[in-house]
Amino acid sequence: MIDMLLLGGAAFFAGFVDAIVGGGGLVQVPALFSLMPGTAPATLLGTNKFAGIWGTGVAAKNYLRKVRIRWEMALPSAFAAFVFAFAGAYLVTHVSPDQLRKALPFVLVGVAIYTFKKKEFGALDKPVFSGRKEILLGMLVGAAIGFYDGFFGPGTGSFFMFLFVRFFGYDFLRASAVAKVLNVACNAAALSWFGFSGHVLWMLGATMAVCQVGGSLMGSHMAIKHGTGFVRKMFLFVVVALICKTTYDGFLK
Repeated sequence: MIDMLLLGGAAFFAGFVDAIVGGGGLVQVPALFSLMPGTAPATLLGTNKFAGIWGTGVAAKNYLRKVRIRWEMALPSAFAAFVFAFAGAYLVTHVSPDQLRKALPFVLVGVAIYTFKKKEFGALDKPVFSGRKEILLGMLVGAAIGFYDGFFGPGTGSFFMFLFVRFFGYDFLRASAVAKVLNVACNAAALSWFGFSGHVLWMLGATMAVCQVGGSLMGSHMAIKHGTGFVRKMFLFVVVALICKTTYDGFLK
């Protein structure tokens, strides 16, 4: 009972953080692994994806009520993210992601430094692409980060946000809305593989999903209410936390 309460609390906080800038897995995955050490890792990851897709889906719906996105770009990008996330999830059952695990902290440090130095980064919404070029670049981002999410995963939402701000000219709020749509596609792809292979604890996942939805509603509401500046601060906080976590996993664990 205590473990269930702890997992519910972790899911709520994961939903809250993930709804704003991504990175909910920083909270939810370690909670599952520490409280259920006898369960197969693939099953814990599958259960995490099942809970996560509900929280991310609700956050996406909340954002889309207030933030306009270009669906002609978002939908093909989400499709690319789905296909390549499934490929990544399949590949990770055959190839170890250890080298990627060690490279990730250095990539995140670069993201953090760039965001810290560029004070105006993500403050204004000035899209730099349109039409077919925006669609193709969106699909490229969806494919690359989708594959990463299926193969490894930490910080997927934050990477989506950074790329949409840095290369597409979106502000943090719009980037977060688009990232949620693509994140739903990634979670659906990974969940379809884990579910098919029997690696989901459905009842536990459903309980955590309810808690994560509550956190997602609160997080997305706060992001929309407080705007781009608040999302930028949360983004930096989560990136720094990701640097610490991935450094520990890659070099100290």
